[in-house]
Amino acid sequence: MVSAHTASQEELKAARVPVAWRDQCSSLLIPLNTCRRKNYYLPWECENERHGYEKCQYDDMMRRMRKMSKLKARQAEELVE
Repeated sequence: MVSAHTASQEELKAARVPVAWRDQCSSLLIPLNTCRRKNYYLPWECENERHGYEKCQYDDMMRRMRKMSKLKARQAEELVE
């Protein structure tokens, strides 16, 4: 499943993104890390990029939680029958 927020493997390799961070929001992580390196990881810099990345991570977590709750409800329904 490829979304608008997923970078290609070549882009991720070029940006040296670790495998653990290659998820649905990986295309937002590349400019965030570039900004962080450029600004020496100052916490008040790159706020817009960081907010966008964290929002994407949150939305992805909520999507996975909804999917899991639907799966659990379906399994519980099957046990009752």
